[in-house]
Amino acid sequence: MKKLTLSLFALILMLALAACGNTKEEGKPADNAASEDKPAAEESAEKTDNTEITIKHELGETTLEKNPEKVVVFDFGVLDTLDELGIEVAGLPQVNIPGYLSKYEDEKYENLGSLKEPDFEAINAMKPDVIFISGRQSDSYEELSKIAPTIFMGVDTARYMDSFKENMEKIATIFDKEDEMNTELADVDASIEEIKAKTAESDSKALMILATEGKISAYGPSSRFGIIHDVFGFEPADEKIEASTHGQNITFEYILDTNPDILFIIDRDASIGNGASAKDSVENDLVKKTNAFKNDKMIYLNGEYWYLSGGGLQSVKEMIKEVEVAL
Repeated sequence: MKKLTLSLFALILMLALAACGNTKEEGKPADNAASEDKPAAEESAEKTDNTEITIKHELGETTLEKNPEKVVVFDFGVLDTLDELGIEVAGLPQVNIPGYLSKYEDEKYENLGSLKEPDFEAINAMKPDVIFISGRQSDSYEELSKIAPTIFMGVDTARYMDSFKENMEKIATIFDKEDEMNTELADVDASIEEIKAKTAESDSKALMILATEGKISAYGPSSRFGIIHDVFGFEPADEKIEASTHGQNITFEYILDTNPDILFIIDRDASIGNGASAKDSVENDLVKKTNAFKNDKMIYLNGEYWYLSGGGLQSVKEMIKEVEVAL
């Protein structure tokens, strides 16, 4: 009887152990699933944490979601950059759009007024995810910020390349384009270094002017178009030109007295589509006596890049190509 009892107890113990083993085996898939699900959950949490970013800019700080889908642009330099990176735009002011960006005149893009007069009602109706502005809209920053996250992207011409790169890096961060942007900026730097190497060896002095409605203004270092001197390294024909957004009013006698070896000219009227040409008024008897005219160094710059969309990824590259002509 004792042996029978022991045998029965052993049998019960074996069955219990077997049941325990089966439970553990059955539990393994659940444990593995939990193990596999955990990284996915953590990854999802990380994405959630990283989707919201804060961008610092001249007018303040703006918080927004990364990779915004409904993008409004009030700066053609930003539009130029987004176009180069293949980032879709939803709305913009369809007035004086540079010719190389003419596809944005299409009706599929919301027309949001003009550069200086945003259509707030139309912008509000769009419910954009982000609004990019620059100097012409800076007074409207607060009002636009009530509609959607608004970021100031104007270029500080007193520190042109640093400011330009900061803007490019902001765009790259917002749209996850860091690698592509780093490559683009490296190419820009290399092209500029080539120009600087040439201007460093030259003793030619340059003058930058803007012509509009028969009037002319000169721009020196640290001015709106000071990139000619500050970045590309051209020696200024006059180092005392007042640094201002609208330049220093000058006469054609001034150009003759200054006698630049290279004269860079931006035709504002042609840039904004008035159909005017500054060439006839600029190339008068006085200017024809300058070294620039005699040496065929009257360089007419494309106002679309320099006046309308300066500070864009495409426009800066084109600006570099244009000044190479002078060398």
